[in-house]
Amino acid sequence: QVRLVESGGGSVQAGGSLGLSCAASIDRYYSNYCLAWFRQAPGNEREVVATITGGSGRSDYAASVKGRFTISRDNAKKILYLQMNFLQAEDTAMYYCAADLSRFCSADSCVCSTTESRYAYMGQGTQVTVSS
Repeated sequence: QVRLVESGGGSVQAGGSLGLSCAASIDRYYSNYCLAWFRQAPGNEREVVATITGGSGRSDYAASVKGRFTISRDNAKKILYLQMNFLQAEDTAMYYCAADLSRFCSADSCVCSTTESRYAYMGQGTQVTVSS
């Protein structure tokens, strides 16, 4: 049974930092899968924030967070991270980690999907609130 559990959300002032974690119970091929962080603000659709491949761990970011957020993974511990710096009020949202177990994505040429429907597994979310 696949399970993803996020932690680390909270409230912070604009310009501050927060780190999110996502502990996974996924099979032994965890290191090969694409993982992602999504977020959803009230009244908005859920959007991808960042993705990371297996293998080399190539990361990609939404334009709105590039240069401020860093996605990383610890395959041995099966934990996904999102370090968020220089937070802005617009970053306020529920943050979800997600896993695409439909394929391996470990080759250097592989790119993770940014389409939510490709990520069949998603956690319950953790709230991030940034006050200006």
